[in-house]
Amino acid sequence: MTSLTTRLRDRRLNAAPTRAQAIAFGASGFPTQLMTQTFSAFVVYFYVTHLGVEPTWVAAAMIAHGVLNAVLNPVVGALSDRIRTPWGRRIPWIGLGIVPLVVAFALVWMPPELPAAGLIVWFLIVVAVYDIAFVVVVLNISALFPEIFRTTDERARGNVPRQIFAILGIVLGTAGAPALYGRIGWPGMAVVLATVCLVLLVWSFVGGMIERRVPEAASEAMRWRDQLTYTFANRAFVPYVLGSLFIQTAIAVVLAAIPFYVRYSLGAAEGEGSLLLGAIFVTAIPSIVLWSAVVRRTSPRTALLWSVAVFGIAMLGYLLPSTVMAAALVGVAVGVGVGGLLQLLEVVLAQIIDEDAVRTGHRREGAYFGVNGFVVRGSVVLQAIVAAVVLTASGFDASLGDAQPEAVDGGIRVMVAVVPLVFAALAWLCFWLYPIRTRDLGDQEAA
Repeated sequence: MTSLTTRLRDRRLNAAPTRAQAIAFGASGFPTQLMTQTFSAFVVYFYVTHLGVEPTWVAAAMIAHGVLNAVLNPVVGALSDRIRTPWGRRIPWIGLGIVPLVVAFALVWMPPELPAAGLIVWFLIVVAVYDIAFVVVVLNISALFPEIFRTTDERARGNVPRQIFAILGIVLGTAGAPALYGRIGWPGMAVVLATVCLVLLVWSFVGGMIERRVPEAASEAMRWRDQLTYTFANRAFVPYVLGSLFIQTAIAVVLAAIPFYVRYSLGAAEGEGSLLLGAIFVTAIPSIVLWSAVVRRTSPRTALLWSVAVFGIAMLGYLLPSTVMAAALVGVAVGVGVGGLLQLLEVVLAQIIDEDAVRTGHRREGAYFGVNGFVVRGSVVLQAIVAAVVLTASGFDASLGDAQPEAVDGGIRVMVAVVPLVFAALAWLCFWLYPIRTRDLGDQEAA
């Protein structure tokens, strides 16, 4: 009987992926986003309110987490491009990382009985393992995308199931996790979510993650110095990664501002923020299909410019509503733009990687996704700066409860509408400077 390792070694993709393979590959979007959203939304709350750890200690631990995650992206990406095995460049990383990833995720929510200092040590160690495993698995999954799906048509269709699964993971991570820990406790939530993630990642790994046989000349490892030189000298990548940073910042600002907007501008209960978020993400699902059709009929650059414009202009609608339902209607328009961004950003990056391979003779998906991941982590910093500046300038004082100065309403509306528009405009300018104007390398020359 042929061993599993031998079957994985011999399994290679030689033509366009089947629909079943595309769906299986796309299933990876659900567990990765489920873990990301659950961790980012609830880990500080869990360690501060339920375990009683000093907030400043948790904040310091989260900073360490952010720095480690950012640094790991380009390092793992470059290593993935360089390492050669009989089973491919990406498959071994993913296969070895899945179990440590889901186990570390579960252990974050299952600390032993320890004093506060011990809990922080536990957090740092477990989250370091989680960070390493997450980057190893997710970056290599992302690096497979341009290899499995080779043309704009294939990528537009192939990215649809992945982004739909990702949105469902976001929804469950933000809405389902509280329902679970409320019923079965934090350890029970951890076990349930980790089990779901493990099942979907294994399905995706076995059914959809297949490498192609890269020509020997294209698979040779590039020197470390050349990796950085060619990446940052790429005149398509530089405007792309800056535009990606700006648009990710715009989305981060919106998500961070919505709880303030609901409570202090609309005068509604905090829980009603889920209606605004739901309007965005529920609308984004069908709009992904819409933008898939748009990019197949135009080009990645054109479709991305349109989606950024829709997103930015729709944000201005948040200046007007006085009720949650009216704001939710604005969220429907915002969701159309968000669906386009989710669908198109990786399609454009894949195009950059293709162009780089023609120019350098190397397939460097890992390097590009790694550097992109490093740069866009800056959106978290920019979002925090925006929130601090706007709230301070408007006179916000948490101790006053709902009785905030009148200027707070205006400041929050600026934060949820005008600031994202500014970042979207900067992103649009960057993507307008993006030089690859048509669909595939076979029918275009980089301008």
